[in-house]
Amino acid sequence: MKTSVVWFRKCLRLHDNPALLEACKDKDSQSVLPLFILDPAVVGSELDKISPNRMRFLIECLSDLDSQLQALQNHGLLIAFGNPSEIFKEIKKYSEYPIGLFSDYCSEPHGLQVTQSIQALFSGTDSSSPTPVEFFPAVHTLTDLESVISAPNFKQPKSMKDAVKLFTEYFGLDEHGFYRVPDPLPVPSAIPSFPKEFSSHPLPFPTISIPEIRTRIPFPTPEHECYFIGGETVALRRLKEKVSSRPEFVNQFRKPKTCSTNQSQDPQEPSTTGLSPYLSTGCLSVRQLWKECEKCHRKDDFTKPPESLHGQLLFREMFYVLSRSVENWDQVNGNSMCKKIDWGELDENKLSAWEKGMTGFPYIDAMMRQLEATGWMHHLGRHAVSCFLTRGQLWQHWKHGRDVFEAKLLDSDWALNNANWLWLSGVAPFSMPYFRLYNPCPDAKSSLNAETKSASFIKFWIPELKDFPPKYIFEPHLAPESVQISSNCLIGKDYPRPIVDRKESARENLGNFKKSLAA
Repeated sequence: MKTSVVWFRKCLRLHDNPALLEACKDKDSQSVLPLFILDPAVVGSELDKISPNRMRFLIECLSDLDSQLQALQNHGLLIAFGNPSEIFKEIKKYSEYPIGLFSDYCSEPHGLQVTQSIQALFSGTDSSSPTPVEFFPAVHTLTDLESVISAPNFKQPKSMKDAVKLFTEYFGLDEHGFYRVPDPLPVPSAIPSFPKEFSSHPLPFPTISIPEIRTRIPFPTPEHECYFIGGETVALRRLKEKVSSRPEFVNQFRKPKTCSTNQSQDPQEPSTTGLSPYLSTGCLSVRQLWKECEKCHRKDDFTKPPESLHGQLLFREMFYVLSRSVENWDQVNGNSMCKKIDWGELDENKLSAWEKGMTGFPYIDAMMRQLEATGWMHHLGRHAVSCFLTRGQLWQHWKHGRDVFEAKLLDSDWALNNANWLWLSGVAPFSMPYFRLYNPCPDAKSSLNAETKSASFIKFWIPELKDFPPKYIFEPHLAPESVQISSNCLIGKDYPRPIVDRKESARENLGNFKKSLAA
């Protein structure tokens, strides 16, 4: 008999969780230890490496998982704090029974390193009492990344056409032309008992409770009610409300046509599904989302990739494959997907103004303030602020923006975040032409799809401009002084003037980009 440890890594859910299901089915398992490890390399030794908002969301995810586990096992989630390899060394020594480990595969460099370290740790076990160690692939992605990149005919995908070809070869098509993506796994009907020796305290490795985490994080009082609440329960509810019960919305979905400034009647409700934070933390299975979209598609005509929801998931898969197959994915040097551009020296004032939403460009500032408050931003907003920071107006290195997004986005993801910054800064083979810039002062015809008639999104996130007429609100510095006075907002005093001349800076930056390419 043995104790099975289910290590929740990027799969903070009960549904479609092969590690949990396998541990529950294992006849040799006397008990199951549900474990989550707060790794200081990821969250910081003082839990300060990611933003308080992102940490709040993670705590809510863990709290929800804890509650669901208690309902099935009469015991909650054990949360350890420290280096995973060191923690598993102590778990092995402390357990009354041999340890079996079930977890999910992680593709980012740190996650791979941790996996290899733990596999080495368990492989040193006395062969007379083997302890199984399984890291299940295709849990956070639709495909098995290692299988994909090791295929004899593998070529790195650089377009939607390449991604479709990869998917078709990997899954094949059924008689109706749908990919043969497997169905999600069910939630276990019961979980074996929690190992009694791990119920006692103190344990020989650092542990931390959810209330203790809350006391250590200086959560600021939010100006607005927290919009995204973490956890599998909320994720599945949102999936039902935004996807499963709205087949017409799913079948007609075209990502480039969605509104970047959220729904007009609610500046906090995305015009898209808003499911990305739940996919990132693993509260929602990407396979579950894929199959729910497929159910809608089987009922009626539907849009196709890249604009469809399936198209967005194909992009996600493509970027995961690239992140695993391209060396130095998050770097400039040695990265085959990154052109070397001379971005010059860091300008702390420009970067700070951009991050704080104080550039004097209301569309950019509203997006960045939304990010600070909610941890989320529409993809077109991300396009605009990324372009603005890099090749558009501020000429700052894409890695600076990448790091801000990494800390603040609820859907922050190493593979995807680096992919998007490579793409939007214009340095990747899959980037749009570098000279195609987003206008940071959009009008009603802009591809950014900003609501301009009432400008309610801008007024919500930039209350200094709440009384400004929409005619001037995207470039308030151009408003006559009489309008500024009547709107209770003097530009340069109550709201900043633009930190750059957007047209002149764009001309200069495009020239710099062209010179770097020719060098």
